[in-house]
Amino acid sequence: MAREQEQQTMSNINRICQGTEVIGNINTPGDIRLDGFLEGNITAKGKVVVGNTGKTKGEIIGRTTDIFGQVEGSLNISEIISLKSTSNVKGSIATTKISIEAGAIFNGTCTMSEAKATPVSPKK
Repeated sequence: MAREQEQQTMSNINRICQGTEVIGNINTPGDIRLDGFLEGNITAKGKVVVGNTGKTKGEIIGRTTDIFGQVEGSLNISEIISLKSTSNVKGSIATTKISIEAGAIFNGTCTMSEAKATPVSPKK
């Protein structure tokens, strides 16, 4: 039973691997991990992870987000965003909670509210 649930969970995670380049928007009802390059927007109902080798230019909309790599654009996160020590973020952040580790680079603006941030549809 536990193995079956683990396999279901793993199948709900989308992954863009290192060396892969995508130009366009991504919409997913689950989680996504980006270790490659994306020029476009990510809209996820689950968790968004930008790995150490991940790079994105565009808007990220999600429930929770862990940033290890580079992001240029806006982030609209309904629960919590975590900027890890290796992250480099240029842009605006809208969220309810933020965690920034020592060594993380953040150049931009941050708007926080007590209520959940309302996800905004990406610009077309």
